[in-house]
Amino acid sequence: MEDIAKQLVKYFKSLGLEVHTSTKARGNQGFFRKKRIDISKNIPQERIVPTLLHEFTHYIHSEIEPFMECTGGTLEKIFDDNAVQFYQNELIEVTKFVDKNSKCEKLLQHKNIVKEQMQNYENIIKLKYPKFMRSKNFTEFNRYIKNSKARYLLKYDRVRLVTNDLFSKKIEIYSVDNIENDFMDMPKEFAAYIRLKSCQKKQSRISAKINRMNKYYTKPTELFARFVEGLYINSDYIKNIAPNCCKRFYELLNAGYYRELSQLQSLISKSE
Repeated sequence: MEDIAKQLVKYFKSLGLEVHTSTKARGNQGFFRKKRIDISKNIPQERIVPTLLHEFTHYIHSEIEPFMECTGGTLEKIFDDNAVQFYQNELIEVTKFVDKNSKCEKLLQHKNIVKEQMQNYENIIKLKYPKFMRSKNFTEFNRYIKNSKARYLLKYDRVRLVTNDLFSKKIEIYSVDNIENDFMDMPKEFAAYIRLKSCQKKQSRISAKINRMNKYYTKPTELFARFVEGLYINSDYIKNIAPNCCKRFYELLNAGYYRELSQLQSLISKSE
């Protein structure tokens, strides 16, 4: 670790915090819980100091708002102010700068690809069944599929069917990707419908993951930690995109509201 990181670890330990820099940090870059900070041994060197500051900010927040680990905290308490709407909007922009993953760009791209695939499958179906609608019962398909083992592919993309008789065991494997070979008599419209249903499940999973990530990144405690992290990374830029947050933050920092965080002011305010 670089000298600044070593100094931070020494300072954090002097406050009674446990600090570990050789763990997996529960799969994250860093992790804070109950006065313990873990920094992943796998993160790049340049990420160590920002991550230490991020996790230490969680500690400071927990001292100000004791139940924040369970609730995610509140911006009202973080900024000691009830008018928090403009703080939140600014903090979201800071988070997008600090952590590009918060934009969910890859997931959104994947979602658009799946959406296009769904439209293609729908077009194939409508060539023969022009009145087909995703939201309506597909009677012709349901009549066909009820006696076919392909019905399992409506729920799973890949299935393994095992049947036993007195003398042997038979194993059959079917896949959404191999419908034409597994079910050679199936009309292409019905194969497209099965794939359409598969894409709908994918879309739901992607949407659920985006929602989980948005919920995580917009927790007040995460917004605050990335704000402090951002001030270390590029304080001039953060002051430009989050002027209200910065003004209130430095007011409270100088007044001692953020406790031991004030001891690191020179580190998180390099341009001042």
